[in-house]
Amino acid sequence: MKRRRGAAPELGCLQAWTAENRDLAERWREAGRAVPGAAAGRQQRGGFGELLLRMRGLPATLPTMPLELTVLYNSLLFTMGAPDSTMEGQEGIHQGLLRVLEACGACGQDLSSEELWQKVLQEVTVAELQAPLHQLGALQAAWWLSTGHLGSISSLLRLLINAEDLGKAHWSKVENELLSLLKAWRVPAEEDSLRLVQSTRDLKEILCTSAAFLQGLQEFEAGDFPSARSLLQEAAGGFCSKKVLAQIYTCLGCCAQRMGKPQTALQHLKQALQVDFHCFPALSHVAAVYHELGETDAELQALALLYEALEKKPPAAASSSPYFLIQTELLVHSPVLASLLRHCHPSEVKYLLAQRCLQNGRVADAVEHYLDFLALLQEGLQQQVPLDGSSAVPRIPEVFLEAASALEQAERHQDAITVCEEVISRTTGLIPRVLLLEERLEQPECPSPQARLAGGLQAQKKESLSCLAWRAAGYLHQGWAWGKLGEVKEAITQFSRCLGELLRVQLYGPGIEPTENLLPEVEVLQKIRLLALTGRGTQFLKLGRHKKALLDFQHGLQVSPGDPAAASYLVQALWNLDRKQEAAAQWQKLSQRPLKEDGQKEGQGSFSFRPVPLYLVSCLKQAMFPHSDDLARSIQNYLGSTTQDHPS
Repeated sequence: MKRRRGAAPELGCLQAWTAENRDLAERWREAGRAVPGAAAGRQQRGGFGELLLRMRGLPATLPTMPLELTVLYNSLLFTMGAPDSTMEGQEGIHQGLLRVLEACGACGQDLSSEELWQKVLQEVTVAELQAPLHQLGALQAAWWLSTGHLGSISSLLRLLINAEDLGKAHWSKVENELLSLLKAWRVPAEEDSLRLVQSTRDLKEILCTSAAFLQGLQEFEAGDFPSARSLLQEAAGGFCSKKVLAQIYTCLGCCAQRMGKPQTALQHLKQALQVDFHCFPALSHVAAVYHELGETDAELQALALLYEALEKKPPAAASSSPYFLIQTELLVHSPVLASLLRHCHPSEVKYLLAQRCLQNGRVADAVEHYLDFLALLQEGLQQQVPLDGSSAVPRIPEVFLEAASALEQAERHQDAITVCEEVISRTTGLIPRVLLLEERLEQPECPSPQARLAGGLQAQKKESLSCLAWRAAGYLHQGWAWGKLGEVKEAITQFSRCLGELLRVQLYGPGIEPTENLLPEVEVLQKIRLLALTGRGTQFLKLGRHKKALLDFQHGLQVSPGDPAAASYLVQALWNLDRKQEAAAQWQKLSQRPLKEDGQKEGQGSFSFRPVPLYLVSCLKQAMFPHSDDLARSIQNYLGSTTQDHPS
């Protein structure tokens, strides 16, 4: 391409612009070392922008083009990460390439960014423009990387790399094509007179790290964990801040965990914490790995340390020297990264401590943590409790019920009653008197407007079901608590209230058995019904009202056929009513059932395949039939005497 023979500006003007660019770059480096941030950046960006406008006030010429591209590069560096930075950056680069073509007597107004780069790099052979064009190419690659256009970066690099280096790229040990091209790219040396705010070589290294990091996350999201690990390890050896390095190690830990290598995962996560102790997501994942390994003490220690760290305000991060305007933090954006690096709120960690303690029988610690958590709510700090789908915290009424369960197991029965009363009072008026419910609320794949309306009604019914379950569970816990306090009549009253609440639900559905194919919400209600019937029946036994107890146990077996606790209590009630033959027959059936792997008897009801909510576990334990050697001995003696009276 022929050079345009336009009138060049006076030598003094060009020298003045060069000096101004150098002065702005030096001032930024000094300001960046002292207080890197937005204030200093805005000031320097404005200076470069004004200089660029003055230069573009004149026709584009080859003598000024290297400086103009350098000023453009310096100016655009400050836009990365700002609002609308992508559009501003792309437009700035596009305009710069058009000015290059204008200086060479050509045009490319109707070309796309990729086409414009191809035209410029293939047709502009002026030696003085090669380094500035590589600088601008590095910026273009950064913007494309931040928006996920990795294929466009590869195409651009093939144009920037000479034929000899491009041939070597295919023999690189790095299997990834983009990384091979980045490593083969030789950035031209920069002229001292054309001072840069951030060197192109540094930017290239950041691009290598960011490309490996981003592609590693993409492979992680796709489920190809070996490839993800390889790319993340490549990123960990790259050029980045301690904060990003800790994030990479955290992702490596999560990758190893998905690959079934928990010990390797712990090593990577500990590396993350060694690099940056304030990488709290790494500590959260450490607790999760220990939970997976069943190492409860280590898990609770990690959670306690995480809670303590989150309660303290971390110190301000020390500024790096030199301070880079474009860093990996600004280039790598991925939903999976946001998910893996999600920061837990202190309230979430406090809840996890309470939950894990309750699950592992550490009742005293569980009570302490639950009460701390509830104190946040009572103080009006609900905003501290995240309720989004990613949170570990369940619905707040469930937390109250779990707290009541912990208090019961700690034999603080009156406190448990008080906590349940809070749940009951808060759900008053939220449940319709009669809740008609189809047993299976299935959503169509392509809902019509009518179907969407119906879906909204179904969601309302599910919410009503949840409220009903919480309210009924509150009465259920109160029933067991009053029973433990020896207040038998009050216990019977609360169990009866629980059963009365459950009568609000009326199920319908052709051809569906009452205990088959139930919705999860309905299944929980059925479990609560069984526990309430069993609980009330045990209280009737204490009062000697064996017929009423027998009816409750029989109804319990209708709700959950073969439930061992209800069946055992049924034997007790029949024996107390002197219906010894029936009691012995039921006892024989119960004792002949084979044990499952978990040591429980088979036939515990057709809806027991799902785990019950944590807040019902204590009720399940209380509903278990106490081992009675006297009853078993009496039945065996009865069976022995019957055999002697009627020999075969």
